[in-house]
Amino acid sequence: MQYKWLVLSNTTVATLMAAIDTNIVLISLPTIGRELPGTSTPLLLWILLGYSLVTAIVLLNFGRLSDLFGRVRLYVLGFAVFTLGSLLCGFSQNGSELVVFRLLQALGAGFLFSNSAAIITDAFPPNERGRALGINQVSIVAGAVAGLIIGGIITSTIGWRWIFFVNVPIGIVATIRAHADLKEIVTRDPHPQIDWMGNVVFGAGLTSLLVGVTLGALGVIPDLEGVALVLVGVAALALFLWVETRVPSPMLDLSLFRNREFVSSASAMLLNSLARGAFTFVLVFYLQGPPRFLDPFSAGLFLIPVSASLAVFGPISGWLSDRYGPRWFLISGLLVSAAGFLWLSTIGPNDSFIELTPPLVLAGAGMGLFASPNRAAMMTAVPPSRRGVASGIGTTFINSGTTISLGITLLVMSRVLPRSSITAIFLGAASHASAASAGAGFLTSIHLIFLLSAGLILLALVPSVWRGRAVEVPAQPREGD
Repeated sequence: MQYKWLVLSNTTVATLMAAIDTNIVLISLPTIGRELPGTSTPLLLWILLGYSLVTAIVLLNFGRLSDLFGRVRLYVLGFAVFTLGSLLCGFSQNGSELVVFRLLQALGAGFLFSNSAAIITDAFPPNERGRALGINQVSIVAGAVAGLIIGGIITSTIGWRWIFFVNVPIGIVATIRAHADLKEIVTRDPHPQIDWMGNVVFGAGLTSLLVGVTLGALGVIPDLEGVALVLVGVAALALFLWVETRVPSPMLDLSLFRNREFVSSASAMLLNSLARGAFTFVLVFYLQGPPRFLDPFSAGLFLIPVSASLAVFGPISGWLSDRYGPRWFLISGLLVSAAGFLWLSTIGPNDSFIELTPPLVLAGAGMGLFASPNRAAMMTAVPPSRRGVASGIGTTFINSGTTISLGITLLVMSRVLPRSSITAIFLGAASHASAASAGAGFLTSIHLIFLLSAGLILLALVPSVWRGRAVEVPAQPREGD
């Protein structure tokens, strides 16, 4: 097998596993809360949110570290850490242990997410990158949806612990194969330096911002504390940008943002993530909350059209964009997605599978059309020595946008429904008797969320139209080389 296909197969398995674990816990959360001793409401929230939060925080730095110490080396380390974290999660004896082991699992996922796109870009020629990154990108988004289906099946049959145990044999084999098959292509910096100050400020800022948005919206912390945390987070991130202009080896290469193609791709990616980040979360609410109260397996089946359409259109869009350029695929993808979300903003309380399939297909197809050409254009626009940090920036934008999107979703719901009702539905505690009183307001909040998502997707058209022409950027010596 050609080396490039070995790279694609291994990295796709890695991103698929890491993406599945982003959502697989969501559908199992009520069962975990009932069966795992010492699991309070805040701990349940951290089991879910901690994974996305830690992954978002470490991605940028891990991308920079991979440029310094080797992408394959840190990618293999990430697979091993992710597998060990999965094993420990399955053996957790209480809620606190599961939170800690879930954070360890997220560290491994951070190495996988931050390096997979860079390793693929190194291995594939420019005229094949769109298709390769399209397949890999599909695995991320489809994995997030598949996690709901797989989690529902496993939890309903052999128990919630197996949502973690199933990763172990796959992870062991994939770690061994990655170590044996993958190789470093880009020369590492012979004198690596770590940006410790940038790490501390960035981690503190993003943590404060995301914790303030998510927990403040849910009412886990008082409103005033939530606002204060958000303001502190924004100030810390602004300080981070200043720090990165002063340190000799910054973790965020600000020179990349002088590249028009890179900036437009990253901006569109962030806006798209803000729009779509809580998509599956809202649908799980809609399907398992009032008035439907579907079981996890049935709810997962409703999401198949999204995954199927994305899996079809993602590789096709990537392949065609390699031949004809990314611009019109990006524009058409965003327009199709916006149409799907506008349609979803009109759904009723008991729409059937047939009635929900058309808007879900549009949402999935639009994402498939957009994602791979946008990522390929972004990675091609930077020199090989910067692809690790570029990959980290892209995935940081995706994960940060997704987590903030969840906070915005909860904030919208909290303005329409009592927070106690939101928490009860989220934890699976809402009873059928309360459906009549919560159902109308709950559906109204979902309509508002999907309308907001459509608006953000249309806003992403601005950088997508503004972008320059995608050109392969050759390797360039860094200052001091």
